[in-house]
Formats: sequence, C-alpha cells, structure tokens
Amino acid sequence: MQIYPPVERTRPGGSRAFTLIEIIIAVAILTVILLMAVPSLEGVFADRKLRASLDGFNKLVREAQERSVAEHRAYLVVWGEKDVIVQPEAFAKGEEKKAVATFALERGSALTLTLPAALTAKPAGEWIFWPTGTCEPAIVRFVGRAGTWTANYSPLTGYGQLANYAAK
Repeated sequence: MQIYPPVERTRPGGSRAFTLIEIIIAVAILTVILLMAVPSLEGVFADRKLRASLDGFNKLVREAQERSVAEHRAYLVVWGEKDVIVQPEAFAKGEEKKAVATFALERGSALTLTLPAALTAKPAGEWIFWPTGTCEPAIVRFVGRAGTWTANYSPLTGYGQLANYAAK
C-alpha cells in the first residue's frame, strides 16, 4: 500500500487570490441584501420624521399652556399658511406684537384644527388656552410626506391623546 502526499491545488498561474467572477458574485449578493434593506430603512426615517412633527407640535401646545398659567392671561395657538404660532390673546400696552413660539410646517405638509365644541360651523384657526391652563377641546390632524397623525386634546389637561398614527 502506497501513501501519496496530499496534492496542493492552486489556481491557474499559481496565485491564491480571488477571481474576478467570485468578486462579482459576492458584490451582487451584497447588493441584493442592501436593496432588500432600503424599504425598511425608509420606514424608520419616516417614523422619526413623523414623531418629530408630533413632538414639535406638542411642545408648542405646552408652551401656550405654561405661558397662560404663568402670566395669568389667555394665549392662542394660531394657524397660518406655513406655520402655527403661539401669541397672547391680547397684547399689553407697549408689548411687541410677535409670536412667542412657532411650529414651522415643512413643504407639502398640512396641520388642521377641528374644534368640536365651537359654536360656529367654521371657527377661526385659533385655539385658546385660558389663564387656568385649560383649553377648548381640539382635534389636530397632521398630514405630511412622512405620514399622518391625529391627536385629540383634552380641555382639562391640554394633553393630546393619539387617535391615529401612520408612518409611510
């Protein structure tokens, strides 16, 4: 019985490197994996952007409520074309007439206000916070590129309860 030494196989030309075909196959596999991950990453980014819009608007609402209590006067959250602002209901003599807080709407997004307890069919785009910190009950709906959310704001606490949240 004769024992032969193991045969060492080498590639043509004697090198031990990867061939161009092997590299192309590996890159193709990685490309397919990355393409499958892109839609899920877009969803994560959309959710972050949508959450930022909700947090930004809630911060504006807190500002209106805190100022109304601290200064013992009514504050309004006023809807505009490209933004939503907080301002006093009435300005004091000599007080500069400007917004104390602003929530800017990005291009292609809309924020709508519904006041279920309003006495008129089409109330003005103003939501009031009284000196006690209470407010009118309100439903606010955001529609943007990242998705939509709807929040119902309690008249006693001014806190919003999410009724709808859908990221794209």
